[in-house]
Amino acid sequence: MPQSTPATSGLTLAFDGPIATLTMVNPARRNAMTAAMWGALPALVGQASANPEVRVLILRGAGTESFCAGADISEFATARAGDAVHTYDALNHAAFEALTACPKPTIAMIHGFCMGGGLGLALACDLRMSSESGQFALPPAKLGIGYNPRWIGPILRTISPASAKLILFTGRRFNADDALAMGLITEIVPGEILEPITLALANEIAANAPLSVACAKATIDEYWQPSAPADAAKIDRLVKACFESEDYAEGRNAFLDKRKPHFNGR
Repeated sequence: MPQSTPATSGLTLAFDGPIATLTMVNPARRNAMTAAMWGALPALVGQASANPEVRVLILRGAGTESFCAGADISEFATARAGDAVHTYDALNHAAFEALTACPKPTIAMIHGFCMGGGLGLALACDLRMSSESGQFALPPAKLGIGYNPRWIGPILRTISPASAKLILFTGRRFNADDALAMGLITEIVPGEILEPITLALANEIAANAPLSVACAKATIDEYWQPSAPADAAKIDRLVKACFESEDYAEGRNAFLDKRKPHFNGR
Protein backbone atom coordinates (compact mmCIF):
# COMPACT_ATOMS: atom_id res chain seq x y z
CA MET A 1 0.00 0.00 0.00
CA PRO A 2 1.56 3.31 -1.08
CA GLN A 3 2.20 5.78 1.74
CA SER A 4 2.90 9.48 1.56
CA THR A 5 3.88 12.36 3.78
CA PRO A 6 1.69 15.47 3.92
CA ALA A 7 2.77 18.41 1.75
CA THR A 8 5.77 20.13 3.35
CA SER A 9 6.09 23.67 2.05
CA GLY A 10 5.01 22.55 -1.41
CA LEU A 11 6.74 19.15 -1.43
CA THR A 12 5.34 15.66 -0.89
CA LEU A 13 7.21 12.40 -0.39
CA ALA A 14 5.45 9.13 -1.19
CA PHE A 15 6.62 5.55 -0.69
CA ASP A 16 5.48 2.57 -2.74
CA GLY A 17 7.57 -0.50 -1.93
CA PRO A 18 11.15 0.16 -3.04
CA ILE A 19 10.26 3.40 -4.86
CA ALA A 20 10.10 6.82 -3.22
CA THR A 21 8.62 9.74 -5.17
CA LEU A 22 9.36 13.35 -4.25
CA THR A 23 6.89 15.75 -5.88
CA MET A 24 7.17 19.53 -6.28
CA VAL A 25 3.69 21.01 -5.82
CA ASN A 26 3.23 24.64 -6.89
CA PRO A 27 0.93 24.36 -9.93
CA ALA A 28 -0.03 28.05 -9.97
CA ARG A 29 3.62 28.80 -10.82
CA ARG A 30 4.38 25.70 -12.88
CA ASN A 31 5.89 24.01 -9.82
CA ALA A 32 8.47 26.77 -9.35
CA MET A 33 10.51 26.32 -6.18
CA THR A 34 9.88 28.77 -3.33
CA ALA A 35 12.51 29.40 -0.67
CA ALA A 36 10.47 27.19 1.66
CA MET A 37 10.54 24.36 -0.89
CA TRP A 38 14.31 24.68 -1.40
CA GLY A 39 14.74 24.58 2.37
CA ALA A 40 12.53 21.52 2.85
CA LEU A 41 13.96 19.39 0.04
CA PRO A 42 17.21 18.13 1.71
CA ALA A 43 15.37 16.67 4.71
CA LEU A 44 12.93 14.80 2.47
CA VAL A 45 15.75 13.43 0.31
CA GLY A 46 17.46 12.42 3.54
CA GLN A 47 14.30 10.66 4.70
CA ALA A 48 14.16 8.63 1.48
CA SER A 49 17.90 7.90 1.66
CA ALA A 50 17.64 6.64 5.24
CA ASN A 51 14.69 4.35 4.55
CA PRO A 52 16.14 0.83 4.15
CA GLU A 53 13.22 -0.26 1.96
CA VAL A 54 13.80 2.50 -0.61
CA ARG A 55 16.04 1.60 -3.53
CA VAL A 56 15.21 4.36 -6.03
CA LEU A 57 14.07 7.99 -5.66
CA ILE A 58 11.98 9.65 -8.38
CA LEU A 59 11.78 13.45 -8.56
CA ARG A 60 8.81 14.95 -10.40
CA GLY A 61 6.49 17.94 -10.62
CA ALA A 62 2.80 17.78 -9.82
CA GLY A 63 0.60 17.22 -12.87
CA THR A 64 1.82 16.96 -16.44
CA GLU A 65 2.29 20.62 -17.46
CA SER A 66 5.59 21.25 -15.73
CA PHE A 67 8.45 19.48 -13.97
CA CYS A 68 9.67 22.72 -12.40
CA ALA A 69 9.84 26.20 -13.92
CA GLY A 70 12.80 27.10 -11.71
CA ALA A 71 13.04 29.33 -8.68
CA ASP A 72 9.91 31.35 -7.90
CA ILE A 73 11.02 34.69 -9.33
CA SER A 74 8.29 36.57 -7.43
CA GLU A 75 10.54 36.17 -4.37
CA PHE A 76 13.65 37.59 -6.04
CA ALA A 77 13.13 41.22 -5.08
CA THR A 78 13.57 40.24 -1.42
CA ALA A 79 15.07 36.74 -1.35
CA ARG A 80 17.74 37.35 -4.00
CA ALA A 81 18.67 40.96 -3.37
CA GLY A 82 21.48 42.37 -1.21
CA ASP A 83 22.83 40.10 1.51
CA ALA A 84 19.81 37.79 1.16
CA VAL A 85 21.37 36.46 -2.06
CA HIS A 86 23.84 34.37 -0.06
CA THR A 87 21.11 32.85 2.11
CA TYR A 88 19.01 31.97 -0.93
CA ASP A 89 21.99 30.51 -2.79
CA ALA A 90 22.80 28.40 0.27
CA LEU A 91 19.26 26.95 0.15
CA ASN A 92 19.66 26.16 -3.55
CA HIS A 93 23.06 24.61 -3.04
CA ALA A 94 21.89 22.43 -0.14
CA ALA A 95 19.05 21.09 -2.29
CA PHE A 96 21.32 20.28 -5.24
CA GLU A 97 23.88 18.71 -2.91
CA ALA A 98 21.24 16.55 -1.22
CA LEU A 99 20.18 15.06 -4.54
CA THR A 100 23.74 14.69 -5.83
CA ALA A 101 24.84 12.97 -2.59
CA CYS A 102 21.80 10.69 -2.35
CA PRO A 103 23.21 7.15 -2.11
CA LYS A 104 20.16 5.71 -3.89
CA PRO A 105 19.73 6.03 -7.67
CA THR A 106 17.68 9.10 -8.57
CA ILE A 107 15.48 9.66 -11.63
CA ALA A 108 13.98 12.97 -12.75
CA MET A 109 10.61 12.41 -14.47
CA ILE A 110 10.09 15.47 -16.68
CA HIS A 111 6.87 16.77 -18.18
CA GLY A 112 6.89 20.21 -19.80
CA PHE A 113 8.89 23.05 -18.29
CA CYS A 114 12.28 22.19 -16.79
CA MET A 115 13.88 25.59 -16.41
CA GLY A 116 16.55 27.30 -14.33
CA GLY A 117 16.70 25.76 -10.88
CA GLY A 118 14.33 23.05 -12.07
CA LEU A 119 16.89 21.96 -14.64
CA GLY A 120 19.53 22.20 -11.92
CA LEU A 121 17.53 19.74 -9.82
CA ALA A 122 17.09 17.40 -12.80
CA LEU A 123 20.83 17.53 -13.50
CA ALA A 124 21.52 16.62 -9.88
CA CYS A 125 19.69 13.33 -10.51
CA ASP A 126 21.36 10.29 -12.04
CA LEU A 127 18.89 9.83 -14.90
CA ARG A 128 16.39 12.11 -16.66
CA MET A 129 13.31 10.71 -18.42
CA SER A 130 11.32 13.26 -20.42
CA SER A 131 8.07 13.41 -22.33
CA GLU A 132 8.00 15.00 -25.79
CA SER A 133 6.71 18.16 -24.10
CA GLY A 134 9.98 18.72 -22.24
CA GLN A 135 11.31 22.29 -22.46
CA PHE A 136 14.77 23.05 -21.03
CA ALA A 137 16.63 26.29 -20.31
CA LEU A 138 19.11 27.95 -17.99
CA PRO A 139 18.27 31.68 -18.29
CA PRO A 140 20.68 33.53 -15.93
CA ALA A 141 22.13 35.52 -18.86
CA LYS A 142 18.64 36.90 -19.54
CA LEU A 143 18.28 38.01 -15.91
CA GLY A 144 21.76 39.37 -15.21
CA ILE A 145 22.47 36.54 -12.75
CA GLY A 146 25.88 34.95 -12.25
CA TYR A 147 25.42 31.17 -12.35
CA ASN A 148 26.85 29.66 -9.17
CA PRO A 149 30.08 27.81 -10.06
CA ARG A 150 29.21 24.94 -7.71
CA TRP A 151 26.28 24.08 -9.97
CA ILE A 152 28.37 23.85 -13.13
CA GLY A 153 29.71 20.42 -12.11
CA PRO A 154 26.42 18.54 -12.61
CA ILE A 155 26.07 20.18 -16.04
CA LEU A 156 29.55 19.15 -17.16
CA ARG A 157 29.16 15.57 -15.97
CA THR A 158 26.12 15.34 -18.26
CA ILE A 159 26.92 17.35 -21.40
CA SER A 160 29.96 18.73 -23.19
CA PRO A 161 31.54 22.09 -22.29
CA ALA A 162 30.47 23.42 -25.71
CA SER A 163 26.84 22.45 -25.09
CA ALA A 164 27.00 23.90 -21.58
CA LYS A 165 28.29 27.18 -23.02
CA LEU A 166 25.54 27.23 -25.65
CA ILE A 167 22.89 26.80 -22.94
CA LEU A 168 24.38 29.42 -20.61
CA PHE A 169 25.53 31.95 -23.23
CA THR A 170 22.17 32.08 -25.03
CA GLY A 171 19.64 31.33 -22.29
CA ARG A 172 17.79 29.66 -25.16
CA ARG A 173 14.91 27.23 -24.62
CA PHE A 174 15.58 23.73 -25.98
CA ASN A 175 12.96 21.09 -26.76
CA ALA A 176 13.19 17.41 -25.85
CA ASP A 177 14.80 16.42 -29.16
CA ASP A 178 17.50 19.08 -28.71
CA ALA A 179 18.06 17.97 -25.11
CA LEU A 180 18.41 14.33 -26.12
CA ALA A 181 20.86 15.20 -28.90
CA MET A 182 23.18 17.00 -26.48
CA GLY A 183 22.83 14.30 -23.82
CA LEU A 184 20.89 16.49 -21.41
CA ILE A 185 18.21 13.81 -20.96
CA THR A 186 18.38 10.03 -20.93
CA GLU A 187 15.30 9.18 -23.00
CA ILE A 188 12.17 10.69 -24.58
CA VAL A 189 8.93 8.87 -23.79
CA PRO A 190 5.38 9.64 -24.98
CA GLY A 191 3.74 11.79 -22.33
CA GLU A 192 0.83 9.42 -21.68
CA ILE A 193 3.19 6.59 -20.71
CA LEU A 194 6.03 8.59 -19.13
CA GLU A 195 4.98 7.68 -15.60
CA PRO A 196 4.63 3.90 -16.14
CA ILE A 197 7.86 3.78 -18.16
CA THR A 198 9.74 5.70 -15.44
CA LEU A 199 8.28 3.43 -12.76
CA ALA A 200 9.28 0.37 -14.80
CA LEU A 201 12.84 1.67 -15.02
CA ALA A 202 12.89 2.39 -11.29
CA ASN A 203 11.62 -1.10 -10.49
CA GLU A 204 14.16 -2.65 -12.87
CA ILE A 205 16.93 -0.89 -10.94
CA ALA A 206 15.31 -1.75 -7.60
CA ALA A 207 15.27 -5.46 -8.49
CA ASN A 208 19.06 -5.55 -8.72
CA ALA A 209 21.54 -6.00 -5.87
CA PRO A 210 21.44 -2.75 -3.85
CA LEU A 211 25.11 -2.95 -2.87
CA SER A 212 26.15 -3.43 -6.49
CA VAL A 213 24.05 -0.47 -7.63
CA ALA A 214 25.35 1.69 -4.78
CA CYS A 215 28.92 0.69 -5.62
CA ALA A 216 28.43 1.56 -9.30
CA LYS A 217 26.97 4.95 -8.46
CA ALA A 218 29.69 5.83 -5.95
CA THR A 219 32.48 4.65 -8.27
CA ILE A 220 31.23 6.59 -11.29
CA ASP A 221 30.71 9.73 -9.20
CA GLU A 222 34.17 9.39 -7.66
CA TYR A 223 35.91 9.02 -11.01
CA TRP A 224 33.98 11.99 -12.37
CA GLN A 225 35.45 14.34 -9.75
CA PRO A 226 37.86 16.91 -11.29
CA SER A 227 41.54 16.38 -10.54
CA ALA A 228 42.02 19.94 -9.26
CA PRO A 229 39.49 22.34 -7.72
CA ALA A 230 38.48 25.49 -9.55
CA ASP A 231 39.28 28.89 -8.07
CA ALA A 232 35.87 29.17 -6.40
CA ALA A 233 36.72 32.43 -4.61
CA LYS A 234 37.47 34.16 -7.91
CA ILE A 235 34.26 32.92 -9.50
CA ASP A 236 32.27 33.83 -6.37
CA ARG A 237 33.44 37.41 -6.84
CA LEU A 238 32.17 37.38 -10.41
CA VAL A 239 28.81 35.98 -9.30
CA LYS A 240 28.55 38.57 -6.52
CA ALA A 241 29.23 41.35 -9.02
CA CYS A 242 26.31 40.11 -11.13
CA PHE A 243 23.89 40.25 -8.19
CA GLU A 244 25.07 43.76 -7.28
CA SER A 245 24.77 45.07 -10.84
CA GLU A 246 22.22 47.32 -12.51
CA ASP A 247 21.78 44.58 -15.09
CA TYR A 248 20.43 42.17 -12.46
CA ALA A 249 17.84 44.73 -11.32
CA GLU A 250 16.93 45.36 -14.98
CA GLY A 251 16.68 41.62 -15.76
CA ARG A 252 14.46 40.97 -12.75
CA ASN A 253 12.19 43.95 -13.45
CA ALA A 254 11.92 43.13 -17.15
CA PHE A 255 10.89 39.56 -16.34
CA LEU A 256 8.18 40.75 -13.95
CA ASP A 257 7.04 43.39 -16.48
CA LYS A 258 7.05 40.76 -19.29
CA ARG A 259 9.29 42.88 -21.53
CA LYS A 260 12.69 42.43 -23.13
CA PRO A 261 15.51 43.64 -20.85
CA HIS A 262 18.03 46.29 -21.84
CA PHE A 263 21.42 45.49 -20.32
CA ASN A 264 24.23 48.05 -20.07
CA GLY A 265 27.07 45.99 -18.61
CA ARG A 266 27.02 47.74 -15.23
